[in-house]
Amino acid sequence: MPADHRAVPVLGAPSDTPAPRPAAVLWDMDGTLIDSERLWDIALQDTARELGGELSPRSRDALVGVDIDTSVVVLLGDVGVPATPERIAWTYERLVAQTEELFTAGELDWRPGARAALRTVRAAGIPTALVTNSLRRITELALDGIGREFFDVTVCGDEVAEGKPAPDPYRRAAELLGVPAPRCVAVEDSPNGALAAERAGAAVLVVPCEVAVPTGPRRTFRDDLVGLTAAELGAVVRAASDAGEDRVA
Repeated sequence: MPADHRAVPVLGAPSDTPAPRPAAVLWDMDGTLIDSERLWDIALQDTARELGGELSPRSRDALVGVDIDTSVVVLLGDVGVPATPERIAWTYERLVAQTEELFTAGELDWRPGARAALRTVRAAGIPTALVTNSLRRITELALDGIGREFFDVTVCGDEVAEGKPAPDPYRRAAELLGVPAPRCVAVEDSPNGALAAERAGAAVLVVPCEVAVPTGPRRTFRDDLVGLTAAELGAVVRAASDAGEDRVA
């Protein structure tokens, strides 16, 4: 995990030149705004035990930020259970039910600085989207605690052809907002999420949570969201543009 990346680098431009504000801020949810990866981990481990096995640490790390369909297949393979249609359907529903129970059992655990960052971006008048691999039914439970007023649009993993790390969720969010993806900042915590945003053409502000995230030309790193400003988000877009990577994968 990169260290001491709290300061946002601005590449190829004088430090006294204000960066243009981003066209939109595209927020990941799990692990970025709220510490729901912990709840997802509990659901995965409990389901693995019900299937007669244990989820390995390597597989758990690989599942951070991926969609539920991929999670089901990886989970079944990890515990040595054949991925029959019946078993896939049972595992899918069990994971969703477990996660819903955990979301409704207690209050949301915010990531450091996340709530204030949402308010800052809203106050700046920048369009926003929530872009998550979580299912719509789970996202709605989370939005009860996060606040729907912080987002102009929301895109969930079961509303696109492919979830993260495919670019579909971020492309859909930019389309709904009517803005070009390369002028947007995606705020992500995971390797799969950062890759999805990059593939969509967006600049990425990475705030690692559960696992380390590789560096990249369109990625700026921060330890957390404490004290995040609209100007910094503009600098993230300019840094990505200056890196010469405004190509959509």
